[in-house]
Amino acid sequence: MEEATPDNGMRAEEEEMAEAEVEEEENKKKKRKKKKKKKEKIEVKVETLGEHPDKISPLVGYFPSGFDPLKVDLTIPVSEEETQQPQPPPQARVRVFRHEKRNNRLQLVVSPNGSQVDFVGTNYSGEAAAAQVCTYALGVLDKQAQTLQIIPITSNKIFRLEPRVGGSDLSDNEPSNLLKEELSTEKKADKVRDLTLKYSTKKLINKSKKLDALRQKEDPRYQEDLDRKIERIKINNEALGSVGSYNTRNIPPHDISATTPQMVYPLDKIIFKGEWDYLLDIFELSQVGAEVAPDAYPSFVCNRVYLLEAIEDEEEKKTFACILSYITHLIKFKDKHSMGGAASAKYPKTPSILFQKFSAMFSDSDSKRLLDEKRDLLLSYVLVLTLFADGFRSDPADIAKDLKMTAITLRPHYEYLGCKFVREDQLLLATLPVPLKFPTLRAKRRR
Repeated sequence: MEEATPDNGMRAEEEEMAEAEVEEEENKKKKRKKKKKKKEKIEVKVETLGEHPDKISPLVGYFPSGFDPLKVDLTIPVSEEETQQPQPPPQARVRVFRHEKRNNRLQLVVSPNGSQVDFVGTNYSGEAAAAQVCTYALGVLDKQAQTLQIIPITSNKIFRLEPRVGGSDLSDNEPSNLLKEELSTEKKADKVRDLTLKYSTKKLINKSKKLDALRQKEDPRYQEDLDRKIERIKINNEALGSVGSYNTRNIPPHDISATTPQMVYPLDKIIFKGEWDYLLDIFELSQVGAEVAPDAYPSFVCNRVYLLEAIEDEEEKKTFACILSYITHLIKFKDKHSMGGAASAKYPKTPSILFQKFSAMFSDSDSKRLLDEKRDLLLSYVLVLTLFADGFRSDPADIAKDLKMTAITLRPHYEYLGCKFVREDQLLLATLPVPLKFPTLRAKRRR
């Protein structure tokens, strides 16, 4: 027998190490091949499902505390015999609660078995109450049927499931340390205003400042100074006389001495300076090439939107579009305070600054319907703006349809504004000659 030498032992160890390195290298190659394996490509039919009134959309919640409902709950005491046997995964009880009066308010509660802690999430408070900047959906892929169904998530909110000790239900009126306390209307407005001034564009910041200037309240600190200034103001009796005549005639502000039709009823006295920024809906639609749907705007507006394409001057185009938008809001306000008030609910929402102005000018707090005097004043504003839109040669047919009247019944209202009718190509057009002359009121004969 040959005696093993130290050199032979070292060689054997080196060979074993080499074989181990080769085996390890082969294992690495196999793993790389698995990673480099081409992904399977399949063609699927995408189907988007909408919300159903009788079925609730999926709810998605997450646990910020790190709780994993699929892991075995080790906090449950078990015997030594039970520890040797395989434990089934714990099952959690999931419940959804809906508010009795507000159906859009939901509460998701996950209760793990054997635990005194519930995980609660809502879609109306805490993180869910923040501004919504995106929407969420859940996709279900069926490889066999080759379909991909996309389902919207309830309220487009992800439920943040916060731990809460069982039995310590919080009242709706009590604030929670885990959920954000609902802010009052004023606090919300202040918060939005601060964020706008910090992060918004220059255009939105200027618009916000204008809105604050229009809605600002009197500061009692300056009341004494304001009273002193009022005492030094000189009263112009001639101006008061002109205001009295305006109220007597129940028509928009006017200038009898005007030499052009455009100045008879000054546009800046009808649409105030701070209101123009809230009348850009039609202008913005025209900028992107979108059409104004006939079921979304009055027929008078729809039949004149095409004229915007021919206007080259940007300011003139914007002014024309704002006039059409103002007419839309006036008609909507009239319909809302008439019989069948939902007739023009399809029209765009009236900005609050305009709604408050219209309410002060035309409506009566004691009656839902407009008084005859206020209704005639609103009609006068509409007709004056139609004259601007038609270059002071207006066909009453379109606006009569929107006002639910006839061209014949509208004629006295045009004449009351100082308009004259001329016939042109079998059409009877309302014009506004200068200088302005109002018709004399005829007294009824006594028999």
